[in-house]
Amino acid sequence: MATTHVNARVQKHRDALRMAGLRPVQIWVPDTRRPDFAKGCRRQSRLAAKADAAITRLMDESMADVDGWTA
Repeated sequence: MATTHVNARVQKHRDALRMAGLRPVQIWVPDTRRPDFAKGCRRQSRLAAKADAAITRLMDESMADVDGWTA
């Protein structure tokens, strides 16, 4: 059977990866087909933008406080 040949080839590849010190992992990612996916992306983008603005503000305030410093 062709399936057996493919299975053997895949197993050989996996065995080689394991011998190289790697191991398989499974990751779960958001399902882009869900109706609320775009809403979640927008929410996370707004949060990231707020955090970026806060960091920029902190850096600007910190740089304004170095007047008179000497090296």
